[in-house]
Amino acid sequence: MRFLKAFFVCRKTYLCGKQNKMDVNIEQSWKTRLQSEFDKPYFKTLTDFVRDEYRINTIYPPGRLIFNAFNLCPFDNVKVVIIGQDPYHGPGQAHGLCFSVQDGIDYPPSLRNIFKEIQSDIGTPVPASGDLTRWAKQGVLLLNATLTVRANLAGSHQRRGWETFTDAVINAVATEKQNVVYILWGSYAQQKAAMVDRSNNLVLESVHPSPLSASRGFFGNHHFSRANQYLVEHGKEPIVW
Repeated sequence: MRFLKAFFVCRKTYLCGKQNKMDVNIEQSWKTRLQSEFDKPYFKTLTDFVRDEYRINTIYPPGRLIFNAFNLCPFDNVKVVIIGQDPYHGPGQAHGLCFSVQDGIDYPPSLRNIFKEIQSDIGTPVPASGDLTRWAKQGVLLLNATLTVRANLAGSHQRRGWETFTDAVINAVATEKQNVVYILWGSYAQQKAAMVDRSNNLVLESVHPSPLSASRGFFGNHHFSRANQYLVEHGKEPIVW
């Protein structure tokens, strides 16, 4: 449990009386904007649930990587937001970035299709690694709507509070930043971005890259070239996909 305590520490503060304050180990620019979420009752309930799950079951990603997307992509760096649903639930796959897997892990089908579209769209060969840390460090927030999952059980941590938290994340970006590219694959991701002002941001939507749907509009969506074109038009460095 020590690896989780590094992320969720409950401390008492004395301001106007005694209250619990959640100290979450997350990159400081995000912490500043999200502290009000950490202090809400739902987040305390979520934290208790997540702690118990890690104690009893095999949970992904490793506890130290729950907030990896935020730590690799500080708030001020965000240029692109890609929204996934759950972390991968197989051994060694999830590391806190949606659609990404750690080095040495076979590409899941959706990631394989993402790389195929990139190659078709902008000519970049399929990379040797499925680790998308390189995207995150360029300003791509790779955000899963649910940040944890039980091994081999997709959706097992949905409706426990993570969705409320990640809605707050999207709202923070949408409120404070303009000319951000939101890449939304599938109906679930598209629902998550309802708060985005499309008049001063670029919202790119298509079906999900899953093999069940990729041939019905993911292939040929040109999201990667369109995202870069928009970023350049607004004075930002394009992403090296």
